[in-house]
Amino acid sequence: MTDVVPVVAVVGATATGKSGLALDLAERLGGEVVNADAMQLYRGMDVGTAKLPPDQRRGIPHHQLDVLDVVQEATVAAYQVAARADLDAVAARGHMPLLVGGSGLYVRAALDRLDIPPTDPAVRARLELEAQEHGPAALHRRLGAGDPASAARIDPANVRRVVRALEVIELTGRPFSAAMPDREVRRPSVILGLRVDRPTLDERIGRRVGEMWRGGLLEEVERLLAAGLERGVTASRAIGYRQAVDQLAGRLDEAQAQAETAQATRRYARRQESWFRADPRIVWLDALDPGLSERALAAVREAGARADGAVPENG
Repeated sequence: MTDVVPVVAVVGATATGKSGLALDLAERLGGEVVNADAMQLYRGMDVGTAKLPPDQRRGIPHHQLDVLDVVQEATVAAYQVAARADLDAVAARGHMPLLVGGSGLYVRAALDRLDIPPTDPAVRARLELEAQEHGPAALHRRLGAGDPASAARIDPANVRRVVRALEVIELTGRPFSAAMPDREVRRPSVILGLRVDRPTLDERIGRRVGEMWRGGLLEEVERLLAAGLERGVTASRAIGYRQAVDQLAGRLDEAQAQAETAQATRRYARRQESWFRADPRIVWLDALDPGLSERALAAVREAGARADGAVPENG
């Protein structure tokens, strides 16, 4: 075995089957999973994030799950430190690190040589107040004037990302887009992307939303509200949870809450597809291919052979 164990990342839009493929690969390669889904960092946010229950993880260790309370803010900078430590520790044990998730910036933070710009709670709070007072469009126009590249990539309705981009400009004097350098991994890696045709993905998302409600999302949200969900900067904005809160408060009925969740999830999936499509390193695989696991394993072995990396076989 060589000194450097490669990282295998499994990425793609929500509802493409990343968790299942990761488990198959972990069993074959002697791997451990490191989560790269921002909302699965939260304790108690299980049903609405499609987090694998412990009894469905096939005995495979999982990391970066259930590490935050809902009142805590998830930050890319903190995640980067913790996830890299987990990836390195898995490799040091001679196991295959598997980074799995659809939060694009979190994936890059774990894999790439990427310096995360500083944050300032006071600056962010002021910008968020401006967004409330003047509307998200006004802040997005300001971003367009100072950093056209970021403005073109960020949805004007995504207030959190617009605020973050403006915060970086104010704190560093550089455009937010300058904080995203060329893609350069910090250790040998192979990135597998799962894709599903748009109509099928939309149908799968709709089915998953129904399963969330039948699986106890409202009861989960009631428990999280008691734990302070609405005070959480990040957790309170999670798709599905916002709509469930509105249903519990009587602002939406169940059909409306599910429809809004499905629509928001489909929009999010489009953004995920756009983010990952821009990465030329990704080896794309058909998520519906009956031989998906074997094709993924072959891609990992091919990449390992090119890099002379250690790719063990468990059976």
